[in-house]
Amino acid sequence: MKVVASWSGGKDSCLACYGAMLDGFDVSHLLNFVSKDGRCMSHGINSRLMVAQSQAIGIPLIQREVTWDTYEDGFKAAMAELKQMGVEGAVFGDIDIEEHKDWIYRVCREVGIKPMEPLWGLDPEQILIDFIDEGFEAIIVNVKADLFEEEWLGRKIDKSFLEDLRKLQAKHKIHVSGEFGEYHTLVTDGPIFRGRIKILESRKVLRGGHWSFRLLDILEYATEQKKIIKGNEKNL
Repeated sequence: MKVVASWSGGKDSCLACYGAMLDGFDVSHLLNFVSKDGRCMSHGINSRLMVAQSQAIGIPLIQREVTWDTYEDGFKAAMAELKQMGVEGAVFGDIDIEEHKDWIYRVCREVGIKPMEPLWGLDPEQILIDFIDEGFEAIIVNVKADLFEEEWLGRKIDKSFLEDLRKLQAKHKIHVSGEFGEYHTLVTDGPIFRGRIKILESRKVLRGGHWSFRLLDILEYATEQKKIIKGNEKNL
C-alpha cells in the first residue's frame, strides 16, 4: 500500500515512518505544514530543515502553508491531492492523546484515507529507548520555558537525556515523549537517512505567546553523505 507520513521533523513522526517502512508500506511522500513566516507549525523551526530531511532520506516532501484556523481544511486538501496520486493511507506518530487520534481518524475518514498509528498505545519511555537503540539521532529544538532551562536546547536524545528527564519528572509533570508539547526534537540522522544533517550555527531565543518557550533557531546547516556498509543496513 502506498502511504504518506505526517512529518513534523521530530522523533515520533520519524519513528512511525520507519515502522511503516519496515512493515512493507511504500512511503511515497512526507507531509508537513508551515506558517506564513516559513516555520514548521508544530515545532517553530525553519521549514527548510524539513526539506533537508526529505532530501537526506530520499522521500519527496509536500509542504502546505496554513494557519491554525485553516489547518483542517489544508490537511484535507493535501490528503485529497495525495489520494489522487494513489496514496491510500497516512502514517502518524501519536502515542496516547486520544483527542488528537480522534481528530485524525475523523478527517481521514472524511477524505477516504486509512489512518495508521504505529506507536499508539506503546510505552512512551520504551518508544524513546527504541528510537535511540535503532540508531536515530535527534536534538532538542523547542522546550516549554517553565519546565526546561536554556541548556536543554541542542541536547542529543540519548540515554543521558533520558536519565536527566526522569530527574526533572520528579519536580514537574512531563510526558516522557513530550506528547503535550513539553519539548520538541529535530531528527538529524538514522537508519532511513542517506545523509547526516549537521548543525553549523544556531542561537537560543525565548519567545512568548500562550505560553513561553525556548527555541533553538538553526541559522546554518549542511548535509553530509554517509558511507553505506553493506550487510549493516535495515531491509526497508
